[in-house]
Amino acid sequence: MIEIGAKYRAEETVTDAVTAAAVGSGGLNVYATPRMAALMENAAYHCLAPMLDEGQTSVGTALDISHVSATPVGLRVTAEAELAAVSENGKLVDFKLTAYDEAGIIGEGTHRRAIVNMERFLAKCEAKRAK
Repeated sequence: MIEIGAKYRAEETVTDAVTAAAVGSGGLNVYATPRMAALMENAAYHCLAPMLDEGQTSVGTALDISHVSATPVGLRVTAEAELAAVSENGKLVDFKLTAYDEAGIIGEGTHRRAIVNMERFLAKCEAKRAK
């Protein structure tokens, strides 16, 4: 059963490898926005995963975030996903996202994940090779 209000936190330390300069999203040695987005999505994925049936997983379908404060190398970043809503058919799940470093909030937004059957999803994906 999907639990509204469930939360999960994912963390990483900002290293040179996760800076904007290293990942190609900018020229500064500060925490990269794509890494923040990935950490937020990771938190949402792990929040939902234990609630799914065997053979199911979730895939990201929408992400709307803002990155409001830079984080230097060496600080720890935490992303929190809070399960906010489930669609009427139970297949779409919405999350509220917040990211922060040791000084405060660095980003926030929303994320939607679709619950899928792994086998069917991968078969549909692989069918693209035949086209």
